[in-house]
Amino acid sequence: MIYRFRVILDTKEDILRDIEIEATASLEDFHYAIAQAFGFGGQEMASFYRTNENWDQGEEIPLLDMEDGIVPMGQEQIDQVFDAENHHLIYVYDFLDLWTFFIELIEIGEKELTVLYPNLIFAQGEVPEEAPQKDFIADDEVSDEFGADDEEGIDDFNDADFY
Repeated sequence: MIYRFRVILDTKEDILRDIEIEATASLEDFHYAIAQAFGFGGQEMASFYRTNENWDQGEEIPLLDMEDGIVPMGQEQIDQVFDAENHHLIYVYDFLDLWTFFIELIEIGEKELTVLYPNLIFAQGEVPEEAPQKDFIADDEVSDEFGADDEEGIDDFNDADFY
């Protein structure tokens, strides 16, 4: 079986790739296919994150086995991750630049004997030179409380208190 995915770069512009990959391929194979499809070398750290239809980030599936109890990409098969309920993943490439992608299973089909997989079947948009900046928006109530705690009692100290 072949899994067909739409991989969308998290940008304002529409930048996406449709990739076919064998059901028995590992997530590590998928990682390299995504990196190549978007013009990256694949040498940077990366992780997949389980998610739901609302794209809420869940359990991490890292490239490397760095913790007990965490299964790395190389040990997770595509058909074990995607099932009737799970059609989405978040993929983060290069933890310094945080290239972020939304992955959606769009179809499961039959393998064609003349096709070499993974297979890039559609590409739209040019990848920018630099990763898009992420806007982290905090709840105003939390931000206000945080600022108040930082300033509380600030006048109660003088330079002599630190010696």
